Amino acid sequence: MVVIPCLNEKQHLARLVAAVLQDSPGLDLLVAIADGGSSDGTLEVARKLAEDNPRVRVVSNPKRIQSAGVNLAARSLGDNMRWLVRIDAHADYPKGYIATLIEEARRTGAASIVVSMTSRGDACFQRAAAVAQNSVLGAGGAAHRRNGKAEFVDHGHHALFDLKRFLAIGGYDETLSHNEDAEFDVRLARAGGKIWLTREVNIVYFPREKPVQLYRQYVNYGRGRASTIMRHHMRPKLRQMLPACVLPSVLALMCSPWFPLLLVPAFFWTMSCLLLGAALGLKQRTRCAFASGVAAMIIHLGWSIGFWSEILKGMAARAVGSIKGRVPQGIARS
Repeated sequence: MVVIPCLNEKQHLARLVAAVLQDSPGLDLLVAIADGGSSDGTLEVARKLAEDNPRVRVVSNPKRIQSAGVNLAARSLGDNMRWLVRIDAHADYPKGYIATLIEEARRTGAASIVVSMTSRGDACFQRAAAVAQNSVLGAGGAAHRRNGKAEFVDHGHHALFDLKRFLAIGGYDETLSHNEDAEFDVRLARAGGKIWLTREVNIVYFPREKPVQLYRQYVNYGRGRASTIMRHHMRPKLRQMLPACVLPSVLALMCSPWFPLLLVPAFFWTMSCLLLGAALGLKQRTRCAFASGVAAMIIHLGWSIGFWSEILKGMAARAVGSIKGRVPQGIARS
């Protein structure tokens, strides 16, 4: 089965569903559109698609977030299904995408197949964000964000699951609006499931078009990553530790009038981003690509703010819990 979690994707949904159905005529597909309460007419489009084709179903997702939508569709419509393919409405997929994923799963025996992503933009800032995301500057060298060999990995962009394995470990964590994929991968690996990064197909992703949208997105990404790290007692990787240092470096500027050396971290970060962005601009030979350094700074700062806000929230919750645990019950009642 194919699950498309969506919210306000009226412009893309019909084209996407048609592409999925036309690209896999030999497969017995069921396409589930998990709508999270769209207000732009997406639900009406989805219902019309379901009326016109018995292979399309609509699932109402009252929790709105993608993790809940995928879980709901898998649990309610996944009987007798072997594979679960997740399709995101804000991306483009190559021909033969689903058939290739299934072939890779059968060949490798992996419980999950993940794919690499290439960002692409139309508006100028969106192109700048895409250049940043396609580079180490914005993606930190993540395996699914760079060229390389096919291999078993600990994380990647979710594409296909063995449905029984997906449900056996509880599916996605529905308390997470972001980073649910990485959190799932931790549990899958600990349950003995392998994750295969295929290079046979990749997808095209379209970044946010405005700086504030990109910032908010990465604040949520940072929060999600911090939640996963705390929940599973993980050690952050270098590509996560570096952006985590951005907020402390920026906050240190407030004390720089008394301690001038505190200027150094923020200055080094700013200059590194701008210079690397300029280098990417020269390489791309487009004016918009020169702004990739600025886009990267928005990515880093948003991620760092989200990361530390969640860390501090978790620390505060544990402190409160510890205090409550030490208070005698008689006092607590008074």
